[in-house]
Amino acid sequence: MIISLRGVSPVTQVKKIGTLVAAALLVVSCSSKPPSSLVTPSGNQSQPSVKSPQNSEPMRGVWLATVSRLDWPPVNTVNISSPAIRINKQKEALTAKLDNLKQLGINTVFFQVKPDGTALWPSKILPWSDTLTGKIGENPGYDPLQFMLDEAHKRGMKVHAWFNPYRVTTNTKPSTVAELNRTLSQQPASIFVLHRDWIRTSSDRFVLDPGIPEVRDWITSIVAEVVTNYPVDGVQFDDYFYTETPGSALNDNQTWRTYGQQYASKADWRRHNTQSLIEQVSHTIKQLKPGVEFGVSPAGVWRNRSHDPLGSDTRGAAAYDESFADTRQWVKLGLLDYIAPQLYWPFARDAARYDVLAKWWADVVKPTNTRLYIGVALYKVGEPSRKEPDWAINGGVPELSKQIDLNESIPGINGTILFREDNLNQPQTRQAVNYLKTRWGH
Repeated sequence: MIISLRGVSPVTQVKKIGTLVAAALLVVSCSSKPPSSLVTPSGNQSQPSVKSPQNSEPMRGVWLATVSRLDWPPVNTVNISSPAIRINKQKEALTAKLDNLKQLGINTVFFQVKPDGTALWPSKILPWSDTLTGKIGENPGYDPLQFMLDEAHKRGMKVHAWFNPYRVTTNTKPSTVAELNRTLSQQPASIFVLHRDWIRTSSDRFVLDPGIPEVRDWITSIVAEVVTNYPVDGVQFDDYFYTETPGSALNDNQTWRTYGQQYASKADWRRHNTQSLIEQVSHTIKQLKPGVEFGVSPAGVWRNRSHDPLGSDTRGAAAYDESFADTRQWVKLGLLDYIAPQLYWPFARDAARYDVLAKWWADVVKPTNTRLYIGVALYKVGEPSRKEPDWAINGGVPELSKQIDLNESIPGINGTILFREDNLNQPQTRQAVNYLKTRWGH
């Protein structure tokens, strides 16, 4: 079911939809003729050999978020009337961040290139992100992903392209819907107007339905486009798979009736859907460029021991049950080069102790070829908290120090990733940043 497109002839509608499907399955390379399809099915391939040679240097990474312009680009650059000045200021801001990160000893940036249903590169599948110009589909006049790669690599830093796979928008406001509808006349148009039948509302935002096989193909084709055309060092998915809240659940009942009747439960079917995407993306990346790493940064708790004897001694929201992501299984199957669980709690948080979870994950990866990086809650450092007061003691330095000490003392942990970049520039983290400079800095 494609939504009715007012004022557009049926022939034009079909052409537009056909163009989208063709683009989704045949990504045009700038330099050479692409293979007939860049989407590798998950069912007929052997598991990839995912462990690439690891540098002796541990991971010292940071997430750089573009959704809602959290870290970049600067909000005050978006509405500058002169494109040349806007471009210059956005580039200056990014290079300044990279200089700071280099000084801090950061060696890898996880750059959010797909914050929602838009792109920070000239995609043939997704419209341009409004984070750059304020308007979905408006060409910013330069290629932010290529610029990031050039500048980071110049400084000896790696870049992993960070994708949010299923999010289409961060809200469901009428103004957002109007802006998405306006993309219909653009090339490419938003998936929101081209395949309204793929769109659901969940957690008060528009998302893609993970249970539709064509949706998984489409997401995989987006990753393939980036891996084919850019020298990225890695690809990362964040923890947003099935996302829903009690007041805004994902209505996928019709999809479940269509595709899921052979599964014992809807939850099992949902986990199958999430794993199918991970398998497909993993195989496709390895087919295209075996040296590009693929990783996921899931919620820190896989399952609690109270629900599963294999789970951790925790009482937190579990990825397996909440977002239907069997992250432990993905590691066991060898689908990931690395996993970066978000362990955003202090040692003293009884419900989800940092050390308990870090050691649990180290045990999970031990018999596998998957590397383990730990996501650390830089955004909490220096912030007063009734439930987690340790973050504010001496600027959060003792807690941060303990976490990094643990990461560097357990052989199964290969590094640390900080969430997120702009928190390095805030007054409350000043002591922690000075500490990191003395520990990691150049």
